[in-house]
Amino acid sequence: MAGGWSRDGAVQDQIDASVDDAVKHARSRLPSGKSLTHCEQCQAAIPAARQKAVPGVRLCVDCQSAHDEKQATLSGFNRRGSKDSQLR
Repeated sequence: MAGGWSRDGAVQDQIDASVDDAVKHARSRLPSGKSLTHCEQCQAAIPAARQKAVPGVRLCVDCQSAHDEKQATLSGFNRRGSKDSQLR
């Protein structure tokens, strides 16, 4: 059900586009290519199992965890749909 001047399905199209953009962004951040044998930040050895599990890995587990924490930011979009969540 569309409201106002929008056509039927316009809201779902917008949601689908947002999801597609998020998936493309996540895939672009995945490592690719040949894995390094040592972490590019701390020079610690990267285990062979990690190199095999994550192709193109460049960081050890500790450095990757720290990197992921820095990257974790709120998107700024309200995906809940309730008015209470919009007022926070």
